Amino acid sequence: MEYFEVLLLGLLVVCGISTCVTKNLLASLVIFLAYSVLMSILWALMKAPDLAVTEAAVGAGISGILLFITLKKLRDIRRKADDEKDRLS
Repeated sequence: MEYFEVLLLGLLVVCGISTCVTKNLLASLVIFLAYSVLMSILWALMKAPDLAVTEAAVGAGISGILLFITLKKLRDIRRKADDEKDRLS
């Protein structure tokens, strides 16, 4: 079990750094959701099921939905701005 925990911690560090470094917002969001899932697994392994469920529900669930909605609205705003720029040209 110890190797599995070390592997999860390594993946957690990779996800954290990748989220900050990635330029594509959608890819960064997916990596962030993977980070939350890994964190909830680690909480469960540390015998803290209340924190694991909270992390899964809030970190990967509600936050993920809100960030996907925000990303969609940003793309719509950019699309409108591009359409107006093309129309004025």
